[in-house]
Amino acid sequence: MAMEQEGLSADKEIIKPASLINRMWRWLATGLLLILFNIGGLILSLGWFTLLRLFIRNPQRLHQLTLNSIKNSFVLFLSLLRHLRVVDFKIEGAELFKQDKGCLVIANHPSLLDYVLLASCMPRCDCIVKESLLMNPFFRGVIKSAGYLVNSGSETLLDACEERLKAGGTILIFPEGTRSIEGKEITLQRGAANIALRAGCDIRVVYISCRPPMLTKQGRWYSIPPIKPQFLIKVKGKVATRDFIQEGDASPAMAARRLTHHLRTELMLKNNEK
Repeated sequence: MAMEQEGLSADKEIIKPASLINRMWRWLATGLLLILFNIGGLILSLGWFTLLRLFIRNPQRLHQLTLNSIKNSFVLFLSLLRHLRVVDFKIEGAELFKQDKGCLVIANHPSLLDYVLLASCMPRCDCIVKESLLMNPFFRGVIKSAGYLVNSGSETLLDACEERLKAGGTILIFPEGTRSIEGKEITLQRGAANIALRAGCDIRVVYISCRPPMLTKQGRWYSIPPIKPQFLIKVKGKVATRDFIQEGDASPAMAARRLTHHLRTELMLKNNEK
């Protein structure tokens, strides 16, 4: 297999595209691994999780084993991606996640792999998923078994998030609401700020970059980049939500607006650091 020339910055140096054989290999491996990812969801939900429910009677232990199983399956999937030379990735500051019990974790969302990358290194990951995913036969069972929070209604979701955070959970949310669009400025919804203010929890900020882009909102899975993509995940500090509550606020919406603006600034700063 031909070797690729991997530069640190596509802006500052000319990067020679990989050979045709190399790109064909990454195209084939990407397709096969995405099929494996979907089949893996069925195997977990119909096979492994069923066995766990049969033999584990303690609800808390069952839930933890379920989350650990999902995490380990992500670690295996990412290991295959790396060893088959489809992508490479580096996670800086993953040890900070050990401090995040009862914390909201936010990140930008450039790629379809973002959740997998973060959940693979978080001790616990309570994710918020779109209601439409409950109709997906490959992941419906995983979502229900893991007890993921479903975005089916604003007030209901806020109550569920508050309860989960106060119980010591760690919720991962992408406040853009969907994958980023390459070249456009980050726009955040206020959902993350509302959840954090409601629960009175801090927010961990994570920045994700992928160069060249892969599995983006605009691109198809078969749009293979000219060189192997490099993911860089930077786990940064926490934002104290109480600092954005001011005496005399007419409504919680004012604090949520200030906090959302600050979070956007934080993510934009990380973007400029890459």
